[in-house]
Amino acid sequence: MISKKMQAALNKQINAELYSSYLYLSMAAWAQGKNLAGIASWMEIQAKEEYGHGMKFYGHIQERGGAVTLEAIAKPTASWKSALELFKAVAVHEAHVTSLIHGLMDLAVAEKDYASAEFLNWFVKEQVEEEANAALIVAKLEMVGDSKSGLLMLDGKIGKRGQS
Repeated sequence: MISKKMQAALNKQINAELYSSYLYLSMAAWAQGKNLAGIASWMEIQAKEEYGHGMKFYGHIQERGGAVTLEAIAKPTASWKSALELFKAVAVHEAHVTSLIHGLMDLAVAEKDYASAEFLNWFVKEQVEEEANAALIVAKLEMVGDSKSGLLMLDGKIGKRGQS
């Protein structure tokens, strides 16, 4: 059985993951509106991934005999000045999610909830990847600078995410 404190914290994380999905959908819509179809596709894939993360937390709570409580999802930002600003926002957001996951891990360890700690290990590793991906794209966009042709080339490469 999961403790009430851990259950509440994991329910809060479901909301954070669903907000992340919502945020990435907003980013996809912005990119599509700027004719950056590759970035829009990347964001749509990211949105689906974040939804999946929320469902993992949902399943973990239920599997441990807890109760899932869903709260309202906050309205995400809808506009950015540039693709670079967009991906800088991704990097900041992923660093925030990492801090949330670390807080959950701290709680699991403090509560001696080894099942949740083991479950959270996957997310700890996932966040390393998430932050690295965002940082790499930010670095590439910084290299491109104000070059519209460079942005279009990078948009095409970013859009290949998820393709074999």
